[in-house]
Amino acid sequence: MLLMLREIHCFTRVADRLSFSAAAADLGMSQPAMSQAITRLERATGVKLFDRTAREVRLTAEGKALLPYAEQMLESARAFTAEAARLSRPSIHLAYPPLVGTLAARIVRRLAGRNPPIGVELTVAGRGAAAQALTDGQVSAAILATPAPAQFVTAARFHVTVDHLAVPAGHRLASAQKAAAADLTGQVLLTPGTRPWTGLPGRSRMVADDDFAAALDLVAAGAGLLPIPQLLVRAIRRDDVRFVPLDAGDLRITYALAWSKDRVTPELMALVQAVQDALWTR
Repeated sequence: MLLMLREIHCFTRVADRLSFSAAAADLGMSQPAMSQAITRLERATGVKLFDRTAREVRLTAEGKALLPYAEQMLESARAFTAEAARLSRPSIHLAYPPLVGTLAARIVRRLAGRNPPIGVELTVAGRGAAAQALTDGQVSAAILATPAPAQFVTAARFHVTVDHLAVPAGHRLASAQKAAAADLTGQVLLTPGTRPWTGLPGRSRMVADDDFAAALDLVAAGAGLLPIPQLLVRAIRRDDVRFVPLDAGDLRITYALAWSKDRVTPELMALVQAVQDALWTR
């Protein structure tokens, strides 16, 4: 039997309404056209779907058994259509670190609001993984902590202020109202990224791939202290770590949108503009 979606749709509407005329009205059809659709489906399946009298319409036992499958087929057809529409839209893949997830969401909304809309596939990735994905062509662009690798083009730079210090719950600074740079002398400072914290005393310990979550686990284990942006402080709740305001001057992380100069598309340029607009209006 060839797929008969229109007839199957008619079947589910009649089954729901138990009325050929009401089902026909729902679908903008005449009653004779509805009856003909059900007849075609019954002939194709070799199964009687309804018992019909002048006063009522009832599903047969066979009709009741087939109804869930009919509804499933229609749902699958709708999902197919929606996914095909999504795949037919221009799209772009963006890698970003968790720290700037709010910005990534704004970028997606901006591009979705264009005419025609541009779909964005988001991938959470640290600096190393994102740079490798860019190199391999797995993503169209990535938001990277600077300096980005020299082979990439960058634009739309922005800064994230680092104004708190994560310390273990039992540390001497855990109850402090504020920590100053001098308080960090002799301390191990965890550094998620590629460069030590500028202007801070203490000994740097690098944490691979700008992974603040992994760095916080090290803080809880007593392996060091972590300068951290308030953006993350607001989102994290841990009993084994305390967040103390940090007065350390103009401490910040700089990010930029990066892409390969060999893979420039109109969608990529629209992404660059969306990032710039999102930064300008935040």
